[in-house]
Amino acid sequence: MADFVVTDQNFNSEVLNASQPVLVDFWAVWCGPCRMQDPIVSEVAQELTGKVKVGKLNVDENPTISQKYMVMSIPTLMIFKNGTIVKQFIGVQSKQTILGELNKLIN
Repeated sequence: MADFVVTDQNFNSEVLNASQPVLVDFWAVWCGPCRMQDPIVSEVAQELTGKVKVGKLNVDENPTISQKYMVMSIPTLMIFKNGTIVKQFIGVQSKQTILGELNKLIN
């Protein structure tokens, strides 16, 4: 499971102001590929506990942030560091791909 739920209200404090890299999974309940991505994101969160924050943002419940970052397709994964997007993925990604990008930021 992800470390936290990202919302329009907590996005700045939890993501942009975080001291660690943050992986945000933009998803929706009705999205089949999002359900495929979910266990992969959970594994990444477990493997990188204490090194990276991992959050999930429901695009239907949080339209402001989804629109701000122009999320048009889901799942979309964004990696933030120091308040800036450093990597973005659209569609289901493998654990190895996600870990590869995150490890570049923490090693």
